[in-house]
Amino acid sequence: MLDPNSAMDFFDQENMEELSQLASLEMSGDLVSKRKPSAALEKSSYPDSVYVTAANIFQGIRIQRPADKVIINYGDELLPSSWTQAEEDSFQRLSYELAFSTLKYQDILESILIDTDIFSSTTIPDQLNSLIIVMLYDFQDRKFQPRVLPNDAVTIPEVQEVENLLNSFKTKLAAALARCRIKHDALSIYHILPETVRKQEQRASTLPLYAWINIGKVSLEEVYDDLRKKGFDKVKSIAYLNDKVFAVDQHCFNVLIFPSHFKRELLNIDLIKDYKLIFQDKSRSLAVHSVKALINMDDDILMVNTGSWYTVAHMSILTSGNTSKIFVCGIESEEKDSDAKKLFTKMGCENIEILHETFLSIEPKDQRLQNVKVILLLPRCSSLGVSNPVEFILNEHEDTSLLQDLSQGGLPKDKLQIFAQQQFEQLTHAMKFAKAQAIVYCTCSVSEEENEEVVKKALEFQSPALKLQPYRLSPPVLPLCSLKEIELSMDRFFRLEPSDITNGCFLSILTRERDPSETVSVKDVLARAAAKGLLDGVEVGKTLKRDKKRKKAKAPLPKAPPQADLAHDHSSVTGADNSIQMKITEFLHRESKASAVKTPLPAKPVPQVAASSQIRKPSKPLSTPLVRTTRPSEKAGSFGRPRPEGKGIPLKPVEIILPPVTFPFSSPQGPRFQMPGTHFYYRFIGSKVGVPSHLTSMSRRKEKAKESVPSSFVRHPRPWL
Repeated sequence: MLDPNSAMDFFDQENMEELSQLASLEMSGDLVSKRKPSAALEKSSYPDSVYVTAANIFQGIRIQRPADKVIINYGDELLPSSWTQAEEDSFQRLSYELAFSTLKYQDILESILIDTDIFSSTTIPDQLNSLIIVMLYDFQDRKFQPRVLPNDAVTIPEVQEVENLLNSFKTKLAAALARCRIKHDALSIYHILPETVRKQEQRASTLPLYAWINIGKVSLEEVYDDLRKKGFDKVKSIAYLNDKVFAVDQHCFNVLIFPSHFKRELLNIDLIKDYKLIFQDKSRSLAVHSVKALINMDDDILMVNTGSWYTVAHMSILTSGNTSKIFVCGIESEEKDSDAKKLFTKMGCENIEILHETFLSIEPKDQRLQNVKVILLLPRCSSLGVSNPVEFILNEHEDTSLLQDLSQGGLPKDKLQIFAQQQFEQLTHAMKFAKAQAIVYCTCSVSEEENEEVVKKALEFQSPALKLQPYRLSPPVLPLCSLKEIELSMDRFFRLEPSDITNGCFLSILTRERDPSETVSVKDVLARAAAKGLLDGVEVGKTLKRDKKRKKAKAPLPKAPPQADLAHDHSSVTGADNSIQMKITEFLHRESKASAVKTPLPAKPVPQVAASSQIRKPSKPLSTPLVRTTRPSEKAGSFGRPRPEGKGIPLKPVEIILPPVTFPFSSPQGPRFQMPGTHFYYRFIGSKVGVPSHLTSMSRRKEKAKESVPSSFVRHPRPWL
């Protein structure tokens, strides 16, 4: 290690090249060596207007010290900024990145300026100090080499003045930087940063680009073909994203992944310009796909704190085939309202309705929202799971003041508690909407205070006085997540940890417990099954219409042929293959088991279930109440009759309530009969009336019990008395 007292012996005009190499020495790791050349190339061409804007941004987000510990006085005035509207979008991002980088090194840069005694040697006003520190960061990052600008570049007098000052002090500045590195025993200024900040920078350097396809304007295959024509090859795994390639995301079918170093090239292709391919963080796509998997064909959606309008557009595109409405709250400015509507028109979105009230000011009984079944809540959060905060905050229109704390690696405890309280208030308010059946809660934080603790606290806070069905945690939805991921999610939360391939993300799905008085139509069940990927290849809408026409063409029959296919009746799909029918039957079975209390069905002319095992053939349709009173003599005689071999029993969709003693497996209170395992088999038979499969299985068990109990016991007219 060099002695700090003798370090100045190395710094003279003849050894400036050696000095600049020493001052910019980097660790020889591949990650840093890959990151720096491209960054230096971009920063070397910063125009004067970017410096001025970055200085003003730094002035607003810089770390402010107590009055007795102030090192540099930055003044209170901002510098006049001038650039054209065409330059604003591209220059704004560069300015924020430069200001954020300066903010991370604020302590080091201030020490260097004080060490060189630069302020006592000049009369530059305090309002230019922000510009000095921003330009100093870029100066040392360019190894103290002169800036190269095109001949037609527009110059700003303040920038030229500061640049001349730094060039005149470059020897002292380089020496001060070298002493700072020696003091911290660091190979470079980069290694003086806290470990959390360094890891964040490393992840940001390798983080790929995520973009979703606007399937309302273009098909997936058309996008793939267009990218192939431009030299991009499709690969299966993200592990191969080291060349001019792209891959399909494993969770969202319309999301593509690209290497980050192709962003500038991709921004110039027609797919991006025509809003057919939209860059956005993966967490937002996960949120809207989760909502899509929960809704039926005509359910409305309420979106809260969407941030970017692209999230609203993505939700609209995914539901374009439905009759759903997308309600968006919180766009209060008329100018923003107009801009949003123009963007939605360009992207082909037609089912969006903007609410100008904030979410907490909207009454749960608002008549406009009575058909809202799912609420998507994207609350303001700390963004602690984001590797590139500048990119995310600008894209999602988040609070730029977060950059101050994120530049130091995290937020203090008191600020996290403020976020958590706001999130809790919004989540509990969402639970008050009586017609809503599900809430999707999503953040980009890895803090438990904003994620698990908020959700669990809100679930515990549910008040029974509201007389609403309570919410409960639900597992991640299919087909968004694989069965393995759902099994691994033992606490029913979905998480993505920050890594080299994705930002961090937390997602929780809350659903109401089933209302016993709620009846579910066949259309809703099929729509939910289709959303979960159980009806691949079956068009639900056309099938329902086709079956409706067939039912009108046929008169109701008083009896049903034996051996009818129950799965066929439930799915209402004629001609579908057996595998699809089995999937539908299994789905309906799970839906029926989820109900704590079976809901009665209305009585209508259907074949009646005989009290005996003999098939009765009434001469005309019967209309009977749900519970039929049977005379004791008829009931006793019916149990004693043997069932004809090979004949099926048409089932009536009614709720049968019999005593526990009659059905030994339905209640632990009744006697249990030991029966051989070989007798437990089920044969799916019944009429064309739709009967759930679990009722059919129960009927078979009932009949088996009838045959096994002693005749003297069975013949008792009312054994439960």
